[in-house]
Amino acid sequence: MRGAAADQGSATVWSVGAIAVLCVVFGIVLALGQAVVIRHRAAGGADLAALAAADHWAEGGTAACARAGRVARAQGVRLVRCEVVGEISDVTAASGRGPFTAEVRARAGPPVASLGLP
Repeated sequence: MRGAAADQGSATVWSVGAIAVLCVVFGIVLALGQAVVIRHRAAGGADLAALAAADHWAEGGTAACARAGRVARAQGVRLVRCEVVGEISDVTAASGRGPFTAEVRARAGPPVASLGLP
């Protein structure tokens, strides 16, 4: 069998190969999208937790961090670290599991002008 008869079925092999490559690319795009969503969730949770802690600084660092922890849990993230120094809160929140884990640090406090800094 030579000529056109020898090429029968070769388009099927090329089609299967192209479909496999497209599936791999689609999987990579989905994984990157998931990583971005997890990063944004961690950033939003960290920002809100830092604002909550800064809003309750007068109650003491422990109470302010407890409030930050409640806000973080409500946002679906884990509070990794919380520190309140004066009116400024500094928190780290994490979201995701396994290879898709993101930790984001956020700070909140009064505007710089009210601190007397340049």
